[in-house]
Amino acid sequence: MAKHIKGITTKLGIPLVFKSSFDKANRTSSKSFRGPGLEEGLKILEKVKATYDLPVVTDVHESHQCEAVGKVADIIQIPAFLCRQTDLLVAAAKTGKIINIKKGQFCAPSVMVNSAEKIRLAGNPNVMVCERGTMFGYNDLIVDPRNFEWLREANCPVVADITHALQQPAGRKLDGGGVASGGFRELIPCIARTSVAVGVDGIFMEVHDDPLNAPCDGPTQWPLRNLEELLEELLAIARVTKGKKPFKIDLTPFQE
Repeated sequence: MAKHIKGITTKLGIPLVFKSSFDKANRTSSKSFRGPGLEEGLKILEKVKATYDLPVVTDVHESHQCEAVGKVADIIQIPAFLCRQTDLLVAAAKTGKIINIKKGQFCAPSVMVNSAEKIRLAGNPNVMVCERGTMFGYNDLIVDPRNFEWLREANCPVVADITHALQQPAGRKLDGGGVASGGFRELIPCIARTSVAVGVDGIFMEVHDDPLNAPCDGPTQWPLRNLEELLEELLAIARVTKGKKPFKIDLTPFQE
């Protein structure tokens, strides 16, 4: 995956940070695949870094994981469910690495101003925030484009998660009983175009070479076969919109 994705992004001139999780600690079911674990997962990330000369990012779920993760990851990600956990934020910040905080599905964008400030107060100015959708009733998320502008109040780069934002948490009933996350893969281009058009600083997306058999978040995995085509379109949009100055609204009475 890393090899093929890097080949595409290098061809298009797009910076790439490779993301993978050593533990999916908040899976809907205890029977769901979680990952290889901290030790083995970090070894895999180290191999990706060395083999393909790529910066890597992974999540932490508990404060004690931060030190080990900080020795490997270039960016440490705070999961959306944990975006207000002060001890975790401080522990991650103290590694000195860039911290990517995902906005909780239950949070207004203004909450992320405080979360980013917790990183800075711990002595680390390297922080960014990520929009990944907002709960809209049971088992559904929506993306409010206004959030991209409001997240700027955190005074840091803003990233759009264009795949998790289209999840339906616990929205898929399993044949053997129980539920799992569903989602709207077909809407990924829509959310991606919107995000880039409003000027986000980066996009986060899950890509898989066999989405129908992905062990995690299959319904919102973007096919590797379609990645280059999507990125080409997003790059074209970014060339038009990136760097545009904010509108200065003039409320003085109009005169001929």
